[in-house]
Amino acid sequence: MLIRVLGSAAGGGFPQWNCGCDNCRACRAGGSAFRPRTQETVAVSADGDAWFLLNASPEIRSQIESFERLWPRASRHSPISGLVLTNGDLDHCLGLFSLRESHPLVVHATESVRDGLTRENVFYRTLERFPGQVTWKPLVLAEEQPLGDGTLRITALAVPGKVPLHLEGRSAPSPGDNVGLVIRDTKSGGRLAYFSTVAGPSEAVASALLGASIVFFDGTFWSSDELIRAGLGTRRAEDMAHWPVGGGEGSLGFLARQSGRRYLIHVNNTNPVLREDGDERRLALAAGVEVAHDGLELTC
Repeated sequence: MLIRVLGSAAGGGFPQWNCGCDNCRACRAGGSAFRPRTQETVAVSADGDAWFLLNASPEIRSQIESFERLWPRASRHSPISGLVLTNGDLDHCLGLFSLRESHPLVVHATESVRDGLTRENVFYRTLERFPGQVTWKPLVLAEEQPLGDGTLRITALAVPGKVPLHLEGRSAPSPGDNVGLVIRDTKSGGRLAYFSTVAGPSEAVASALLGASIVFFDGTFWSSDELIRAGLGTRRAEDMAHWPVGGGEGSLGFLARQSGRRYLIHVNNTNPVLREDGDERRLALAAGVEVAHDGLELTC
């Protein structure tokens, strides 16, 4: 399985357009300890020809242009064979509406994620220019299903999370609101565990990571009160359905006990782990955990 990180940041990217925190200021100033990042999207392929995008960030056009293997090979063509949505958060699905240029799309999503995107959504009409412009393929929880020709097999698992911000108070919570993905390559035997939004520990998450060759895991916030201490918000990480990385109860200790290569992804602009020469980055590396960046390429 070939893997390319197209975007590795949380919503807003890094630096974030309206943020003047220490990290964003240093990144804009060209500090060597910081790398700019676009919002999270990862591309996977079994053969290097047909690709599947895990989530569709608002920067999807520039992300496609950043990776030659996603460029069209004919006057009207795309090697993108499908998209997989892990939830309905805007930073994970807005890019879908940028792919509206009369091209057939295959989208894998749970029923609740599909419903949240299509019900009473006037923008969705831009993806209905012709019959069958979008083919929805249901992700059935805990059931392994084929991606494309079946060389890659995908399992969606319900993980702790919440409904998207724009649906709070409008939709009842559902187990399919937020999922992690396990993708298995039937030829190489490689397994990718993709859990970019995790509200906290669970048996399902722990089981899914067993035997994974590569793990991408929620790296949004380092500490629970990160935004509060920075004067940038009033909610704790857990209030936004993210498991903080650091601290005695943080995900870093959990990830340190896992095997395979482990990466933090969906990293918020305020997270001090973005500083490559900082203490938090050293702690992460000492635990065997790396930080994903745009352009990272892996094979499993």
